[in-house]
Amino acid sequence: MESKLIIVVVEEDRGHALGIVEALKDSGEHEVHVIGASTGLARKIAAHAPDVVLIDVDNPTRDMLEELTLASGPLERPVAMFVSGAASGLAQAAIDAGLSAYVVDGLKPERLRPVMDTAIARFRMMRQMRTELAETRRALEERKVIDRAKGLLMKARGIDEDAAYMLLRRTAMDQGRRLADVAEALVTASGLLR
Repeated sequence: MESKLIIVVVEEDRGHALGIVEALKDSGEHEVHVIGASTGLARKIAAHAPDVVLIDVDNPTRDMLEELTLASGPLERPVAMFVSGAASGLAQAAIDAGLSAYVVDGLKPERLRPVMDTAIARFRMMRQMRTELAETRRALEERKVIDRAKGLLMKARGIDEDAAYMLLRRTAMDQGRRLADVAEALVTASGLLR
């Protein structure tokens, strides 16, 4: 587990919240904030800028799950939700909502550290996958624009594909710009001239 994390615990029961805080203190030196009321949850969580959010709910409904996940920002930080009993379909809904961990049978202090470690690791893995996917999509879009620009040059200048690519590349180097930016400018200009 990371050294000194900022952890927000969403727990309505004060006694249970104190037990969670004690268990967290036993697992390392962390800054722990407890939120007891669910009103204004998103604002309260954001005010603490936590590294991890732990949510303990007895019997969540789909609406409550959606509200809690929106408030806790599962795409911004690891979020682990602890529920008392298994409700059909909620585990899949929790995963779809982006939660890093969905633990049935409540939040038990002895399981806190391994669940947090797992939630943090899963969050990092998912964030890396989202980043790689976004980069791949961007590269694909740039490739499409470059291909369109090559096609425009081939038609306008009567040159082959390799010559069109070399012209784009040389222009990008001469202007100190990225190849994709030069291609985008050419495609945009071509659209204006029609």
